[in-house]
Amino acid sequence: MLIAGTELPDDLWYWVEDQTWVRLLPGGGVRVGITALGLKASGEIYMCRPKSVGSEVVQGRSVGVVELSKSVVSVRSPLSGTVTRVNEALETQPELVHRSPYGEGWLVELAPSQLPQEQAGLAIGAAAVREAMQAWARLNRLEAD
Repeated sequence: MLIAGTELPDDLWYWVEDQTWVRLLPGGGVRVGITALGLKASGEIYMCRPKSVGSEVVQGRSVGVVELSKSVVSVRSPLSGTVTRVNEALETQPELVHRSPYGEGWLVELAPSQLPQEQAGLAIGAAAVREAMQAWARLNRLEAD
């Protein structure tokens, strides 16, 4: 599905408010990244610094920091948990976040600590999130489909 010319894969969970996504991993962990729509609104990322392995994150609080052309922005986590892995490739190739937001550009992997409770706040699949993403795109003056 495309929103404002950006892809929204159907196999992800989305947190529209902060334009982050969650992919369930075998074994109960999750992978977290920034949506292509959020990246389109923010512009080019010059630096990406995820929280380190072992860090505790809380839903809605920082899971990492990205440096944009004119600002430094905290990326808010869609879920609470412990960071189990960081995407070390972003240290030398922050452009992966833009080039492959749902593939090589992921930020961290978490062991979620409150998944059943927090899952209700996420939209599951692109169809479930279409209307909210379109509204977010309009609010941020991104081109319509």
